[in-house]
Amino acid sequence: MCGIVGYIGHREAYPIIINGLKRLEYRGYDSAGLVLSTEQGFQLAKTRGKVVDLEEKSSDLDKTPNIGIGHTRWATHGVPNDVNSHPHLSNNGRLVLVHNGIIENYESIKKLLTDKGYVFHSDTDTEVLVNFIQLFQEEQNLSLAEAVRVALNEVIGAYAIAVLDNQDPETVVVGRLGSPLAIGIGDNEFFVASDASPFIEFTKDAVYLEDGDMATIRLGEKVDVRTIQNNEPVSLDIQELQLNIEAIEKGGFEHFMLKEIYEQPRSIRDTMRGRLLVDEGIIKMAGIWDHQEKFLNAKRIIIVACGTSYHAGLVAEYMIEDFARIPVEVEYASEFRYRNPIIKKSDVVIAISQSGETADTLAALKLAKEKGAFIFGINNVVGSSIARITDAGAYTHAGPEIGVASTKAFTAQLTILALIALKLGKHNGQLSAAQFNLLTNELERIPDLVQQILENCEGVVDKIAEKYKDNSNAIYLGRGYNYPSALEGALKLKEISYIHAEGYPAAEMKHGPIALLDENMPVIVIATKKGYYEKVVSNIQEIKSRSAKVIAIVNEGDEQVSAMADDVIVIPETAEEFSPILTAIPLQLLSYWIAVKLDKNVDQPRNLAKSVTVE
Repeated sequence: MCGIVGYIGHREAYPIIINGLKRLEYRGYDSAGLVLSTEQGFQLAKTRGKVVDLEEKSSDLDKTPNIGIGHTRWATHGVPNDVNSHPHLSNNGRLVLVHNGIIENYESIKKLLTDKGYVFHSDTDTEVLVNFIQLFQEEQNLSLAEAVRVALNEVIGAYAIAVLDNQDPETVVVGRLGSPLAIGIGDNEFFVASDASPFIEFTKDAVYLEDGDMATIRLGEKVDVRTIQNNEPVSLDIQELQLNIEAIEKGGFEHFMLKEIYEQPRSIRDTMRGRLLVDEGIIKMAGIWDHQEKFLNAKRIIIVACGTSYHAGLVAEYMIEDFARIPVEVEYASEFRYRNPIIKKSDVVIAISQSGETADTLAALKLAKEKGAFIFGINNVVGSSIARITDAGAYTHAGPEIGVASTKAFTAQLTILALIALKLGKHNGQLSAAQFNLLTNELERIPDLVQQILENCEGVVDKIAEKYKDNSNAIYLGRGYNYPSALEGALKLKEISYIHAEGYPAAEMKHGPIALLDENMPVIVIATKKGYYEKVVSNIQEIKSRSAKVIAIVNEGDEQVSAMADDVIVIPETAEEFSPILTAIPLQLLSYWIAVKLDKNVDQPRNLAKSVTVE
């Protein structure tokens, strides 16, 4: 969850680390710290709070050193405070370490070290790890790299680490297991980061460490990558980055979230580009085409995901079963491997993850792979862990998503899942040529319809947000394809405004949630024309008879629901199967404007991090 940045080269390390940490704050922002390495020793600054607080705390540091590491934290062990912030020093002051992940056996290691006279100042597993490395370095007279390797072989858990040794001030040692780590390679300079955003303006060449790899980085030498388990050399796989600096800046918007909401016409279109070829009547997806028999012969498709990606998976279940008539199960990745699931070699397991690094989803995939299932990944980050472990996959082309609450990644996921469902339905004969052509033509229209919603709805949504911002609860209702939309709308409101909200199938309201209805309860109802419209009308009548307020999302030309609702958001009509892409937009805007009016931190909501790399 945390963010790591490091630099060694000919530039001043301080501004690179600070700016890099700002770009990684989506990964964690309850504390931050950095250390600069000089011939005289370490200069260290760390603090509870954000990177701007670290800038103030480090104002007196000598900014000239050319090597350093930094960290922005999402707390796992120990409350957010100055002492628990990274970096952490070893007892002898020789080593300093930053860490993303969780050391599960830290308590037994800590007891071993305590028995040997080590003293601990924080509540973190990270301080245990750096002293564990010191133990091996001193007792076995090992180099920094060897001490790190030996220690990591005794560690249980997940980690990405960067370590400095003040007796070897031109070396950085890094390693990873379960948490991402990239190395940027410049002209006699090297960068280390949890993703490539901190160094994109300096180099386009990057190496992504594989699970179980570590690297020794020294000035004037090539990066030496080896396996942690047995110290075998690993050849460098240098990739050219496609990221650009403009994509990770706000571009004039007040928040990244609003920018990313407005980027959706482009991100959806980019996800379709080169895949949806309407004039030729085909969907071109190499990851499906090359393994078509696996999909078409599958007895079952299992989708594993977390959070917003789980909601995308629920929509995919409807689409794949509708279009291709293949049974689909959608599982929370965080529960999947703990319930002894039945996985067969005839199964296809699809993992959905924005970052491609979600720890629970990775663990679910590893289990499925062990059982012999064919695994397919959908994620937004080239070179991510999920992309590397899967048998095949498809990237969304949403571009970097910095706001913690997912917006454009969600609609890009829905787009790629629609393409997969349509392709499978065509090739197994469940969709006629006429149905396929009708649906693909409609899908091609979606980016323009999203643009229309953005142009027409924001002012309306702004006023509705003002009206309901002080309510402490909300209920979201939808039927069919828009039941997952209701879940996603409720999640967005919870994530960034901290208002309690729940999503339900509209028909389930009378089986419990209706007890919550009174004049203070806003109910957001997705009431599009296609998809059980008359049933939703009946649900709204039940709501109104209990004096609750109804905010309805309706299609153009709607009269019946519009006359009943207290507030109305009008969106264009599309095929029922693709309506979740359109209904997502006003729900995102509603959550955004309520959070803004409540003066919440929209891009960095409390307790949340963008990439959940710990279980």
